[in-house]
Amino acid sequence: MFKKLLAFVATMYVAMAFAAVDVNTATTAELDSIKGIGPVKSALIMAERKKAPFKDWNDFVTRVKGVGTDSAVKFSAEGLTVNGASYRAGGKAEVKADKPVTEKAKDAAVATKDAVKGAAVATKDAVKETAKDVKAAVTPKADAKAEVKAGAKTEPAKK
Repeated sequence: MFKKLLAFVATMYVAMAFAAVDVNTATTAELDSIKGIGPVKSALIMAERKKAPFKDWNDFVTRVKGVGTDSAVKFSAEGLTVNGASYRAGGKAEVKADKPVTEKAKDAAVATKDAVKGAAVATKDAVKETAKDVKAAVTPKADAKAEVKAGAKTEPAKK
């Protein structure tokens, strides 16, 4: 019985260690539990948060002195979030959804991607057609100028 109780307590400790800590709602102790955030950094975070909640990771990195993108990546890997979003390289946030994405949402995303790709292809084709039209309009004029210059050189000047 004691072993089961000990296993349960250890499991709960591990679960709490990997639980997400949102920077806008965390206590000082919760911020300190994130590896890399100590008392000084958590005090800076709390002071900035009193001014206004953090909008996103970019806002967090900009406002908290000593936190850069490298730190943001590490804090996020340790479980820190900003408004429920974890940090991804390049400054993009990845929202962790409570519910799995539905098939309907996946289909809509695929349809949107296909529509954008189709629009890009149509635009590219339109540009090619316009370039052909411009070239066709310019070429006869250029040919006529070439003929005039060639004729002027071959004919002797009249007196």
